[in-house]
Amino acid sequence: MSQILDAALVISALRMALGQRPPTRNLILHSDRGAQFASAAYRQVLAQHGLVASMSRKGNCYDNAFIESFFSTLKYELVYHHRFATRAQARTAIFDYIETFYNRTRLHSSLDYQSPINFESKLN
Repeated sequence: MSQILDAALVISALRMALGQRPPTRNLILHSDRGAQFASAAYRQVLAQHGLVASMSRKGNCYDNAFIESFFSTLKYELVYHHRFATRAQARTAIFDYIETFYNRTRLHSSLDYQSPINFESKLN
């Protein structure tokens, strides 16, 4: 989380993700057409890790439907029910929601009513 959405933020997030779970095979990384994702620095990190960039077509909001659905769920299940006094409180609550509840406990109809962790473990 950051106060600004720039290339440094998305590169940091990408590196964190790669450190947590390095891809085992070719990975296509989808994003919208934001300047941070089109930046030379971001594209360089993708190339260093052998990742293939995929961007939404102009005016096609459906390409990002999955992430938009996630953000809607995050807001509805967590953010709208709390008033955070500080950015640090919000960061901690959001991290806990994603890592403890959403990925490990929450059942997803699109994953045959399994948590993402359980679903993914059966793929490997």
